Amino acid sequence: MTRTGILAAVIGGTMIIATVQSRADPLKTMDDVGAALMECWSPPSGTDGAFVTLSFSFKRDGSLIGTPRPTAINVEGDQKAREAFVAAAIAAMDKCLPLEFAPSLAAGIAGRVYTLEFKSPEN
Repeated sequence: MTRTGILAAVIGGTMIIATVQSRADPLKTMDDVGAALMECWSPPSGTDGAFVTLSFSFKRDGSLIGTPRPTAINVEGDQKAREAFVAAAIAAMDKCLPLEFAPSLAAGIAGRVYTLEFKSPEN
């Protein structure tokens, strides 16, 4: 391997480690929490422009208090389509949890009600 190839491999390895490490950092703000949850979201196919807003509360340990509740749903189709979309949003949250909160965030997060919109891109 050439010197340039070795350097590129070392830099590439460093970037991969830095990316993984940044995701492992405790979440410090609710914007961080929302972004972390959105990393797990993959909308069901054929649901262009659909959305559901979920309402939920966290425990200090990053797990949920109860099950998220839909507070607004806009999904074309029948009841089965709406239920599938809501289930996909709840599954995305389950996939990401528990989250790791920074002590400053964990101190004030427990029991508060938060909402987050899960939406499909419009094509």
